[in-house]
Amino acid sequence: MEQDSLWSEFAALPPEAQREVSDFIAFLRARYARSRPDKKSKQTELTDETFIGMWRDRQDLNESTGWVRALREREW
Repeated sequence: MEQDSLWSEFAALPPEAQREVSDFIAFLRARYARSRPDKKSKQTELTDETFIGMWRDRQDLNESTGWVRALREREW
């Protein structure tokens, strides 16, 4: 179908039907945007991630089992 005739058909629809067509177009765009393979993102080393080592200076977490046990005793 040519764009001009498609636009004429769309314009001839009542407003509610035009909204449905617009919603359907949005649905199709979202559906086909997901199905496209993503560009391969540059993989970084885990050790280069910013969250690695974020609790390194916490003295209370040196012995994690004891820390969890003490936390549970305080809270329960």
